[in-house]
Amino acid sequence: MVQAVINIEENTNRVLNIVKAKFGLRDKSEAISLVVNEYEQSALEPELRPEYKIKLTKIMKGKHLSRNEFEKEVA
Repeated sequence: MVQAVINIEENTNRVLNIVKAKFGLRDKSEAISLVVNEYEQSALEPELRPEYKIKLTKIMKGKHLSRNEFEKEVA
């Protein structure tokens, strides 16, 4: 575990206190971990929706052209 001394704005401190109280966390470090985990799941590497996985599978199985073939089709 890494320990750090950080400077946060007053509003950020209030939000962390609200998160801490809402989820019954012991301290602000747990609140920060919760917020960071939520951000990671929603913004950094969102999982593909099941509908899109099916669509992607169909696309991958479809017919694909090489660049030369594509240029011949378009020209």
